[in-house]
Amino acid sequence: MIWIQESYIPEILQGGLLKSPRFMRVLSRHNDEGESYSMQWEVENSELLHRWHNETGARINEEIGKIFKNRVVGFPTLLEIVE
Repeated sequence: MIWIQESYIPEILQGGLLKSPRFMRVLSRHNDEGESYSMQWEVENSELLHRWHNETGARINEEIGKIFKNRVVGFPTLLEIVE
């Protein structure tokens, strides 16, 4: 959690493509093996998200793997706000 708040979030915000970070604990009755967290960001469109992934995201995901090994699993999910 400290690394997310002190390193990960500031580094991503620096790039200016992803905005409004939300770091949340996943509340689930089916999670008996520890705690799970979700990181959500807002982005203007999928083109900018793709650009961010190519320029920054792949490198950061690799770094996360080196630091946390098999304790962290990440996967992208695109969500759309329904009003």
